[in-house]
Amino acid sequence: MRESLESLVEQIRRGGILYREAVGEFKKAYLAAVLRANNGNLSKAAAALALHRNTLARICAELALDPKEFRPSRRSPRSAPGRLIVKRTAQ
Repeated sequence: MRESLESLVEQIRRGGILYREAVGEFKKAYLAAVLRANNGNLSKAAAALALHRNTLARICAELALDPKEFRPSRRSPRSAPGRLIVKRTAQ
């Protein structure tokens, strides 16, 4: 893993990306991965990161990360794909 990280850092450096930008992109990618692993649940993600939930929420806001985007989509059973809806007409 260390070699992969060093390779990535070298690519970033050669690409002319400034330190501040690189750190911001790393934070965003890292937090996105943790949020994805926790289905967008801020409390669980914060616990995994050893952060307070409010701190994580503030960081997400600063980085324009919306935890809701990492939650699984919820479809109602009526709109589930493959379900046939038959309308009955009066006879």
